[in-house]
Amino acid sequence: MSFDAVAVRLSKIVMVAGVAFWAFLITLGNIMDYDANWQFVQHVMAMDSIFPHATITGRAITDPTVQTLAYLLIILVEGLTSLAFLIATVAMARNLRAPKAAFRRAKSWVAIGLIFGVGLWMIGFMAIGAEYFAMWQSSQWNGQLSAFMIYLSLLAIGIYVFLDTDGEPEAER
Repeated sequence: MSFDAVAVRLSKIVMVAGVAFWAFLITLGNIMDYDANWQFVQHVMAMDSIFPHATITGRAITDPTVQTLAYLLIILVEGLTSLAFLIATVAMARNLRAPKAAFRRAKSWVAIGLIFGVGLWMIGFMAIGAEYFAMWQSSQWNGQLSAFMIYLSLLAIGIYVFLDTDGEPEAER
């Protein structure tokens, strides 16, 4: 295998490892600073800091049990995102010098991580949080920019990882 192919594969592994670590830190932050982040979820779902004359406040969810379940689901999906990217990192590293097809199969865990990550930050935070609960209207409890940054990072890394640049073409059969 050429040096170029190994370097490209290593760059993909490092990016995937970086996402695994990033998602781990996000998960850990939500666990260690549970109350601060719980308040964020609580205020977004209660819609208590959006524009005073908004006519969509009927969407608010103020039941603490439902809010807690939503927050625990967020933490769980963050953890699953981290775990999937960690498994992808290990699988890709084990196949660093393997044939192209084996390295490609190892990347399937990246797709699983993207399902969780995009599901959480695009659908959960940007669609549900920012739009459904109008989080964008809150000056204090607005995580839309952070969610967008994470989603775009996942998207860019996912595109790069799945580019067909993993080495020499396989021999024709």
